[in-house]
Amino acid sequence: MNVLDTFSLAGRTALVTGGYRGLGLAFSRGLAQAGADVVIGARDVDACTEVAAQLAAETGRTVVGTALDVTDRGSVQAAVDAALAATGRLDVVVNNAGACIHRPALEVPDEEWRAVFDTNVDGLWKVSQVAARHLADAGGGVIVNIGSISAEIVNRPQWQPAYNASKAAVHQLTRSLAAEWAPLGIRVNAIAPGYVRTEMAPVDDPAFKPRWIDDAPMQRYALPEEIAPTVVFLASDASSFMTGSVVTVDGGYTLF
Repeated sequence: MNVLDTFSLAGRTALVTGGYRGLGLAFSRGLAQAGADVVIGARDVDACTEVAAQLAAETGRTVVGTALDVTDRGSVQAAVDAALAATGRLDVVVNNAGACIHRPALEVPDEEWRAVFDTNVDGLWKVSQVAARHLADAGGGVIVNIGSISAEIVNRPQWQPAYNASKAAVHQLTRSLAAEWAPLGIRVNAIAPGYVRTEMAPVDDPAFKPRWIDDAPMQRYALPEEIAPTVVFLASDASSFMTGSVVTVDGGYTLF
């Protein structure tokens, strides 16, 4: 097999949570461009459906949008069922949905802490568990979790203790599930992006740029399209001997 053929996702179906904007949109597009059929799930089902139609037209793949609240197990099961109904299979899950709130630790109310963990940790757990039951029965599959460099560092100048702790949990859960589910043929890896220009990250804001951008070796932010190829790599047979890994893609930010 040609090495480039190992990156192909032809004949596979991927579910991307929060896949209609920002990083999630880039991931959905990249997976479809690599040959996968894609199911985009988020609370905003209209946005998911609209983006799915656009990507289907662009790539010629089956791309559908579905309602998905990762904090609700019934909604997660319905999204998995939607993928199976649309394409007859589910091979790849990208846990991209996330929440972040900037607030000093002494000012964080319980409801904000819980909201971040509900999405970033509990939601990822529910999607992974529900999907893994199907993947195990189907003979295997791939889960790609979107972590963060915030799992390894304390960001500045903003304080975001709930987000940082939640992403550290994502990295460790990735390793735990990888170890447990390897015998089932399920590979579980994560990506730790650095600062990426999205709706959630005001990378051009003068209040953040000196620490977020100027402090990094490459002295720039990433575009979502620069992170998407790593998702394709981890979803494909090109990474067939990888599980339990956290791949850092941060322009060298964590070197300092």
